[in-house]
Amino acid sequence: MSAVASEATTLQPTGRPTARWLILAVICLAQLTVILDNTVLNVAIPSLTGELGATTADVQWMINAYSLVQSGLLLTAGNSADRYGRKKMLAAGLVLFGLASLGATLAQSPGQLIAARAGMGVGGALLVTTTLAVVMQIFDDAERPKAIGIWSSVNSLAFVAGPLIGGSLLDHFWWGALFLVNLPVAVMALAAVVALVPESGSRGGERPDLPGALLSMIGMGGVVFAIISGPQAGWLSGRVLVSAAVGAVGLAAFVLWELYVPYPMLDMHFFRNRRFIGAVSGGILVAFGMGGSLFLLTQHLQLVLGYGPLDAGLRMAPLAVTVILINFTGLGARLMPKVGTPGMIISGMSLLAAGLAAIALLGGHSYPGLLTGLIVMGIGIALAMPTMANAIMSAIPPAKAGVGAGVNGTLMEFGTGLGVAVLGAVLNSRFVALLPLVAAGAGSLPAALARTRTGAERAAVQDAFAAGIGVSQLAGAAAVFLGGLLAALLLSRAERAGREQGTAAAPSGPEPASAAAE
Repeated sequence: MSAVASEATTLQPTGRPTARWLILAVICLAQLTVILDNTVLNVAIPSLTGELGATTADVQWMINAYSLVQSGLLLTAGNSADRYGRKKMLAAGLVLFGLASLGATLAQSPGQLIAARAGMGVGGALLVTTTLAVVMQIFDDAERPKAIGIWSSVNSLAFVAGPLIGGSLLDHFWWGALFLVNLPVAVMALAAVVALVPESGSRGGERPDLPGALLSMIGMGGVVFAIISGPQAGWLSGRVLVSAAVGAVGLAAFVLWELYVPYPMLDMHFFRNRRFIGAVSGGILVAFGMGGSLFLLTQHLQLVLGYGPLDAGLRMAPLAVTVILINFTGLGARLMPKVGTPGMIISGMSLLAAGLAAIALLGGHSYPGLLTGLIVMGIGIALAMPTMANAIMSAIPPAKAGVGAGVNGTLMEFGTGLGVAVLGAVLNSRFVALLPLVAAGAGSLPAALARTRTGAERAAVQDAFAAGIGVSQLAGAAAVFLGGLLAALLLSRAERAGREQGTAAAPSGPEPASAAAE
């Protein structure tokens, strides 16, 4: 490796001992704002259509431009934070996010709003990567699991709060208020970052890996666009297949370039590290289970149990509340030294799988059974997700913490999209197979219901959809459980190898990530 690891040590803020927790609160607030903007706009679709004259395609781009740009820039943003300083990039992300939010508030046309949302995605990519890197910077090994648990709970909080905040604002203000509220948060967070967060980053004099950055953006952008477009355009449509092919070629070229270049943005030797591979495998499958299950649950609540969007969101809140309670109380962090990383992962992912299975078997036609599954899922997510993030970040040298955060964010995007695609395909396949003859060939529940003429036919179509939901949830449960076994096995072997090598194999100098390498 190069001199990137010349970053001295993990820095602690000086002064009051509680300063690091205050910093954590600040960066969690910034992180919450970023993630809220992934969901909050969904409730404003009627307003945007009416007031801006937005077409269906415009609305899709307003929603997707943000996540598409953010996903494509995660690795590049993390590398920039490592190279130029995490405090600087965190501050730059807040400034960009705030200015782009102001632009979105003042937008007078669909095109202007799409451009502003893309700008928010740039700021969001910087914030997602630098916030986790700063957590790794300011907390020691003893406190880090709890800190990462609190940081990861922000995702669950945003999932519940997004539609509720968006709906409340739209009840009293115009759609621009959805973005205007970001400004005071960005200003307060920026002031706190400047005053409290210590600087850290690589001082090794690396040359920027501009081709690597370009290839990673093309690769991730193509893959994420295919995932975003799949549910509407069809997974076998030309747009999806071409985008997926461009993404796959871009990622393959990125890997080859990173193996060749002397100063890689993402050192491919990390993938020789058993701990890193185990954490990556588990991270993808946790995101797979979460993304796929939430995609199915929203349809289950609205299309099977008949709840409206707001009521459905409220009834999914127990999952997020469970995650938040466990992580904010530090229960997972206290369990980790006793159970170990492999034990936490297999326990968490087994519970996540059990929750999915419980929803499939008990929640088909009533909310109480579904509630049980949601709580069990929440416990599993609270145990597995922070453990996985900590394992990924711990397997990467401190000088590359930003890239590690980019890898973690990329895995979440990829796993979530994969879960939606695979479990959605299982749902559709089973649904179509069980449709009554009158609705044969319909590709969606509304299309099938439109063909029915009697109450019995309508009930048969709804039962077919409910059965498809149940089968896909069971498939997701099996995938998550088997993935948990795989990740725990890989991490257990890595820890055993590290113990056998003893202190002579402990990371030192510039190559700490390769200590457990094969």
